[in-house]
This record gives sequence, C-alpha cells and structure tokens, in this order.
Amino acid sequence: MKTVLVIESSISGKAGKSSQLIEQFLAKLPADVQLDRIDLASQPLPHLEMNEIAAWMTPEADRSLEQAALARHSDDLIARIKQADAIVLGVPMYNFGVPSQLKALFDRVARAGVTFKYTEQGPVGLLSEKPVVVFATRGGIYQGTNADSQTPFLQQFFNFIGLSEQYFIYAEGLNMGEEAAKAALDKAEQRIGELSRKLAA
Repeated sequence: MKTVLVIESSISGKAGKSSQLIEQFLAKLPADVQLDRIDLASQPLPHLEMNEIAAWMTPEADRSLEQAALARHSDDLIARIKQADAIVLGVPMYNFGVPSQLKALFDRVARAGVTFKYTEQGPVGLLSEKPVVVFATRGGIYQGTNADSQTPFLQQFFNFIGLSEQYFIYAEGLNMGEEAAKAALDKAEQRIGELSRKLAA
C-alpha cells in the first residue's frame, strides 16, 4: 500500500468521531504511506446539476471554459481514486443516511463509461480492485437492523464501480451515555488494530 485516499464527511470536522477513528487507523499504517485527503466539511461539493452532467458528456476538446471547470470536479475525483491503493472513508449517520456532502461526491464518481458500464448482463464496474475501509459512526444502534440504510447503500455503490473489497468498522451508541460510547470506541479501536495489520501485510 503506497497511497491512501482519505475522505472525511463529518460536519464536525476533526472533532467528529469518524475523523478521529480515521486518524487512529492511519497512525498504524507504515510510515512511508502517502496520504491524499479530501475534507468535505471544509471543501464541500455542490449538489449535482444537469449542466455538470452535460459537461461530462461533451468531448474534452469541445468543452467551453465553463464546462471544463464543471467537469474537473468529477475528473479529478476519479483520477485520485484510480491513483490510490486504498480508500478510507469517515461516514457518520445523519438522519439514517450518509452525509449529503458524501452523496455529492459519489454522484461525481459514478460515471457511465468511466467507472462503470452497462452490458447485456447488467452493470460492470471499471475501477481496479483496492480495499475500501469505512468508519461508520452512529449515535444509536443500527448495525444489522432495517434502520441501517448506510451499509447496503455503500456496499452497493462500491460494488457498482468495481470495488468489492470492503471493510466496515462501526462505532455505535455514541449518544447513549458515556459508558456505551467508550465501549463502542474501544471495540472500534480493536478492529482498527486487526485491520491495519491485515492491510499492511
């Protein structure tokens, strides 16, 4: 593992538990690992609009200056994902879903003919396989229940673009009292140690 793309989506920034768990994980990786960071709290992406999709569909040589600027959002994100050897995401739960800032990023990563294609057998992901590590932090307990809309969505999204090697580290019950929060973070820390050793091997 040479380059890790780190995507943080907590609106609490570095104070967010998902961001703090990411830092614990990164601290356990080999010292020579290069980090490429995207902080969606400090640099949020706007919601996707039709004029941006039109820019993608215009051949690069024919794009206006405005279209080139719009297409650059998606082109740069996809290039950074392709260059990374692993992807690490911090995903707090907001109202049962992923942060809207993260959804805006996903909307620019899923591009027909670039990160996936449709075939007679269905869609096929076009990205080269690499591990995706998700730090999912929640105020309540949702893992394994029908209320956990995040996990199946994230699994489906990454499978769709060809990234099936996925690891989820959960820290739940963070708003259910000090004892519950400490137990959840201790469990996540143990999982971090196990996973960092596996990926660094």
